[in-house]
Parts: sequence; C-alpha cells; structure tokens
Amino acid sequence: MTRFTHFLAVDWSGAKGARQKGIALAVALAEGGPPVLVTPPDPKGWARTEVLALLAGLDAPTLVGLDLGIGLPHADAGAFFPGWDASPADARGLWALIDALCADDPHLEAGGFVSHPEGARYFRHGAGLEGDRFLLPGAATREGRFRVAETAQRAAGVRPVSNFNLVGAAQVGKSSLTGMRMLHRLGRRIPVWPVDPLPEQGSVVTEIYTSVAARLGGVSGAATKIRSYAALNDALDRLGSPPVRGDGAIDDHSSDALLTAAWLRHVHGERDLWHPPSLTPAVARTEGWTFGAL
Repeated sequence: MTRFTHFLAVDWSGAKGARQKGIALAVALAEGGPPVLVTPPDPKGWARTEVLALLAGLDAPTLVGLDLGIGLPHADAGAFFPGWDASPADARGLWALIDALCADDPHLEAGGFVSHPEGARYFRHGAGLEGDRFLLPGAATREGRFRVAETAQRAAGVRPVSNFNLVGAAQVGKSSLTGMRMLHRLGRRIPVWPVDPLPEQGSVVTEIYTSVAARLGGVSGAATKIRSYAALNDALDRLGSPPVRGDGAIDDHSSDALLTAAWLRHVHGERDLWHPPSLTPAVARTEGWTFGAL
C-alpha cells in the first residue's frame, strides 16, 4: 500500500445551496511535508459537482478519504429498507436509487429522497416528524440503526451517528445521502473500497470518519473538533507530520481535512486496517466500511 503518491481528505457537507463553506479538501504528499488545503474554484466555497469533477479527473495514484457514509445499515435487518419493495440489493443499487429519486434536486442535494413518501419513513426528521421505521423492532439503541463498521467504532469508544438521523448539528444523514449521489455519478472511474475490490494500482476512494483521525492525533474527550493552529499542529506532530503555517483560530472543516490527510498518509500501510475482522464480503457489498475501524 505504499504505491499512493497523494492522500486527499474531503470534509463533506449535505447542506442546501450551490456552494458550501463546510466542504474542505486537503492533500498530503507521500514524499513528506505538511498537508495543504486545496483552494476551491470560488471564494464562496466548493460546489459538490466540483469535488466530483476533481475526483473524476485524478491522475496521480491517490488515496481519497470522504467524510461521509457510503452506505446504510443492511446487516441488522437484511435490507436497507425492510418492507419497501424498492429496497436495493447492494450499495451501488442504493446510490442509484437515491440519485434517481433526487433527480429534481439541484446541487446534488437529497431532499427528494428524505421527503419521498416511502423513503422518509426510515429517517429521523425531528420532533413529531420521526419516520415510523427509524427504530426497527430489535434496534440496539434509541439512536437508530447502525452499520457493522459503526458498531465496531462504538465498541472502540468512537460515537458515530446513525446515517438515518437527519437531526442536530452532528447528524450525518444528509451529507451521506448527497455523498452517495456523488458516488453514483462517479461511476466506475475510481474504485470505492470495499464496495469494489482494492485495485493493485491507481486511485481508491474510501470512507473516513474524522474523529478516528483526531483520536490518533491525541485529541481526547467527547469533542474531537480542532479550532486552533496550535492544537492542529500538536495533533499533526503525533502523526509524524510537519506543522502547517498559521496561528490563532482555524475553522474545524479545514482542520478536519488537514489532519485527516496526514492521518491517511500515516496509517495507510497498516494491513489490519484493510482487513478488519467483521468486514465480510456481504458487508463490503452492501454497507461498505469506514477506513480505520477495526
């Protein structure tokens, strides 16, 4: 796994609008040096379609980490949407369904899916609007359904939020759904591990969870967001990375991307991270995995 020359981390956003201040990209080079932010084409921020175009046009062998869920729970109930005839058989089918039902949503938004008469029933929308299938019989917690990778993270002390949750600042449902639209449109240009087999050469897209990188960077406690250059450089030092330039405050989207790019470079050669014990072929094909979860 030392064949990658670039490590690209994408801090994603599922918010409405053409451009997102909440999207940040950073790249770390295999040859060394500090990670650097990728400047968006517009001062107002990245458009999701621009990130899609950047990924589709990658030339150098790049390990890409997307901070979003590339799948939904399947193993717990034997289906993404039990009781719905349209429930797909695998992750790529899921991405296609989401993109099709959101065809009228601009900017790769996902409103058409979360407001769909059947699809909406599986999501937590807020007080008085909770889908009647957000909590399936036998659900492990009141927090909703979790994928196998997320259960592994929770066992390790990291607290991911269910991808079926659309409520609160920590919700990841909208970012995951918009990200799955992007993955569908990316098609087969770049393999998405582990939905696709790991290729012997070229670029690879993986799912990341920035809190995992933050933990390895020495960030402890319930909050894992870094909001100062000093704290960021302390974490980078733990990952064997030179510091970035700057002082004072930094927004957490930029710090997440910078730290995670350095983390990808630091840990990508660890064989166990590519072979977690709970990652069965069925889980890989349906739910995917979060790189770094064991």
